[in-house]
Amino acid sequence: MTTELRRLRNYINGEFRDAADGRTIEVVNPATGEVYATSPLSGQADVDAAMEAAAAAFPAWRDSTPSERQKVLLKIADAFEERAEELIAAEVENTGKPVALTASEEIPPMVDQIRFFAGAARLLEGRSAGEYMEGMTSIVRREPVGVCAQVAPWNYPMMMAVWKFAPALAAGNTVVLKPSDTTPASTVLMAEIIGQIVPKGVFNVVCGDRETGKAMVEHPTPAMASITGSVRAGMQVAESAAKDVKRVHLELGGKAPVVVFEDTDIAKAVEDISVAGFFNAGQDCTAATRVLVHESIHDEFVAQLAKAAADTKTGQPDDEDVLYGPLNNANQLKQVTGFIERLPAHAKVEAGGHRVGDKGYFYAPTVVSGLKQDDEIVQNEVFGPVITVQSFVDEAQALEFANGVEYALASSVWTKDHARAMRMSKSLDFGCVWINTHIPLVAEMPHGGYKKSGYGKDLSAYGFEDYTRIKHVMTSLG
Repeated sequence: MTTELRRLRNYINGEFRDAADGRTIEVVNPATGEVYATSPLSGQADVDAAMEAAAAAFPAWRDSTPSERQKVLLKIADAFEERAEELIAAEVENTGKPVALTASEEIPPMVDQIRFFAGAARLLEGRSAGEYMEGMTSIVRREPVGVCAQVAPWNYPMMMAVWKFAPALAAGNTVVLKPSDTTPASTVLMAEIIGQIVPKGVFNVVCGDRETGKAMVEHPTPAMASITGSVRAGMQVAESAAKDVKRVHLELGGKAPVVVFEDTDIAKAVEDISVAGFFNAGQDCTAATRVLVHESIHDEFVAQLAKAAADTKTGQPDDEDVLYGPLNNANQLKQVTGFIERLPAHAKVEAGGHRVGDKGYFYAPTVVSGLKQDDEIVQNEVFGPVITVQSFVDEAQALEFANGVEYALASSVWTKDHARAMRMSKSLDFGCVWINTHIPLVAEMPHGGYKKSGYGKDLSAYGFEDYTRIKHVMTSLG
């Protein structure tokens, strides 16, 4: 007996639609490797329709008061809480993540982040009106930018969708959002929930592949393009957006250094770092992937980290005591496997280094030591459950190694020396520096990097302001 596949659809102008030309993509559950749904492979006609709907809805949404937008966002947050089980189920099929961790680690922060931006809608700040020229009064208006084309990634489909739409809607913009082609299910469900709350056309979802995203970014309607994804994808978006000088918001890759000094509590550091490195199968731009350890404690640290890796479990979503699920897709499994297969002779696999089972895309918690700064696996983002370890001799070399990559999103320092921690946080060239911890995020603080990690901020008042534009108004007093 053949099981009928679920049929996902676009959400445009308040209604669900198939792709105009009927094309679809098969959607695979990464925990099983089996197809469970089809999703629209949207083309230009679908993008045109979504952009037209968002543009038509923009004037009224722009002119709504901050308090009205706040009420809408608070209703969305409440609705997400009420339908949390449905969202979790969709996300687990999307990603294969553990059910319990998806419930505890994703739904609460998502809801909190929406509520934060609901409050931010009523707290726009700027210069006070004043006479900066004799006989003239100047005021500054902060306005929404317009229609926003947004592309979300597959590692956190639900949460990254929230990071996109919540600040945009709070600021008075309208949205056309594209989920990853491998993880559309939870975003389509979010559209169903949000569509019952916002006016039609304010929030639209267009499913598809890279070409769909390219059509969105190149479309003349959006005033802003926002993407969370790979460096390659970000560069393509920036290049496409440059043709008509669109505003661009990029959150791209990461290669977070984790600098562990000799005065660190090794057991606690190993426990926290292993979780921060393996959580979500290491598919996190801020994951603790690149550990730099003082030479005096290197061997002990590696031994304890290898044991922690061996004790870490991956498995099916309903398995108990599982820290993470599968890699998201077959290509990602191939990428992670390739990094390990290409390791130089001086590298040593201390734990893991292999696929787990033959069903789904699971990969063992892996620790690699003996690496040099110019090794491929040190310089490039693996985006898998792989932690590399290097040793350093002093603070200067630790900084040299830490900053010596093209990414600059997140980092952490582990030491009991306050002055050293402050020196390191000043000199580490990353958008976030954690001290004696790694990976916690809060809605009130900005998230975003430098260099090839992109530009613009998610979360916080800074992320909210990214979705606004500044206008100077001067009036004569005569």
